[in-house]
Amino acid sequence: MNLFEDVPTQLPSELIEVLAEGESVRIERIVSTGHTTDPDNWYDQEQDEWVVVLKGEAKLRFDDGELVTMTPGDHLLIPAHRRHRVEWTTPDEPTVWIAIFFAQLRQR
Repeated sequence: MNLFEDVPTQLPSELIEVLAEGESVRIERIVSTGHTTDPDNWYDQEQDEWVVVLKGEAKLRFDDGELVTMTPGDHLLIPAHRRHRVEWTTPDEPTVWIAIFFAQLRQR
């Protein structure tokens, strides 16, 4: 499979595809086309999440007010229970992400 095959350009909601998963890890391909998280909602996940933007751009907001802009190649480790949401994704082209969820890992 190629990560850029079958990337839709119009979606009613984000497309989340599980590429692989095991007992303590899940790898997803996410495609956003101008999607955001509802302003009243926050992701508050049980596992750490490592995310990378492969195509497009995105902005992530954390509940402490931090705003992170991500462009292709940018990656970020989001510790478990660090509340965040997708503030913005490029509306004129798909944003393609890879997200890896896993049990706590020591950062290098």
